[in-house]
Amino acid sequence: MAGLSKVESYLIDLDVSYQEVSPNTFFINDEVRGLPGVGITADEPVVIIRAKVMPVPAKKSIELYESLLRLNATDIVHGAYGIDGNDVILVDTLEYDNMDKNEFEAALDSIGMALARHYAILGKFRD
Repeated sequence: MAGLSKVESYLIDLDVSYQEVSPNTFFINDEVRGLPGVGITADEPVVIIRAKVMPVPAKKSIELYESLLRLNATDIVHGAYGIDGNDVILVDTLEYDNMDKNEFEAALDSIGMALARHYAILGKFRD
């Protein structure tokens, strides 16, 4: 796969549906793998994997933040929940040079699993 970035070659090898939205930036919308709306940016020396989870609600934000911190501490294999502007996000970073396909796949699987497992928990905070 000469000419492809490491990230793109891994996406192809793993049979993940994606679009390249700009050089070294990919958008995954793969419902079968549980990866709706996941962005990946290879910005050496890191690869950033990011998913928008939901807007920050106008009400119950303290309870939401506490839930996110508890999930980060107890139920996230790779990455963490965070707040970016008005959005709750799930983000993971990997070191580009040392990243192998298994590590990349584990990070994607962790995000997909967290989105599925935490849907009911976080859904109660949606406006």
